[in-house]
Amino acid sequence: MKPEELLRHPLSAHTTKLTLGCPLLDRLLHGGIPCNSITEIVAESGTGKTQLCLQLLLAAQLVISSGGLSASSLYLHSEFPFPIRRLHQLSLHFRPHVAHDPLERIFIQPLQSADHLLDLLTRLEFLIPRLNIKLIVVDSIAALFRGEFDNTPVELKRRSNLFFKISSKLKWYAWKFGVAVVVTNQVVDVMESADNVRIGNLSILYSSGRKVCPALGLSWANCVNTRLFLWREYQRVGEEGGSFDDDAKTRRFAAVVFAPHLPESSSEFVIRREGVFGVDK
Repeated sequence: MKPEELLRHPLSAHTTKLTLGCPLLDRLLHGGIPCNSITEIVAESGTGKTQLCLQLLLAAQLVISSGGLSASSLYLHSEFPFPIRRLHQLSLHFRPHVAHDPLERIFIQPLQSADHLLDLLTRLEFLIPRLNIKLIVVDSIAALFRGEFDNTPVELKRRSNLFFKISSKLKWYAWKFGVAVVVTNQVVDVMESADNVRIGNLSILYSSGRKVCPALGLSWANCVNTRLFLWREYQRVGEEGGSFDDDAKTRRFAAVVFAPHLPESSSEFVIRREGVFGVDK
């Protein structure tokens, strides 16, 4: 997709959107995950980004009138092992809403490296329409680049080139076939200098009481259209002086960090056996 094409056809209320499987979370995104673009979900481990991705794989199979895409999904994962038991558990709650076994329309492919992902993307053009794929999930992009590149100008340039090649392919498929693309990313702790000047230009976020920012830096941030951030907070319950792990309640939140069609906003959510659901205030 070229910049001028986005100007001619900007994301709007008329863009097809995929439900997250919860009306409250859909409201946060003004209808759900938009097709024709890349949506990034940033979070530290254990916050719920993979849980949400699994729910999207199933929601994509719902009929369009229910917020789905009436289509199959492709899940590209670099985090091991793949949570097949959790996907099966979630699928039980979607079976009454589809006329088939939901697991039959989810295609899963492990990823070994960033080059492996790029090679795979170059071979998808004929598979996407043939398999009726309308959702592509990459979980996670950061894991593919972890430890593969040295901190030298040559290596950083090669890494940035891979960012742009991968994102260009994903955006092309999103635009050509009306695919919703979801990519997960990890966080890193924010480093500050002695005079309190932060290194880097990304906004500071907080999760589990720590200052964090999305991994992969500004180069990757320029490759996505929408960035969502999931974080955790610990609320003390019980008597003072007790063990933090024993008497702390975990609360989870989702926020829009940036998007061309959304204001900055946030919502609390919970993870239950049945799936991921927003909390109505």
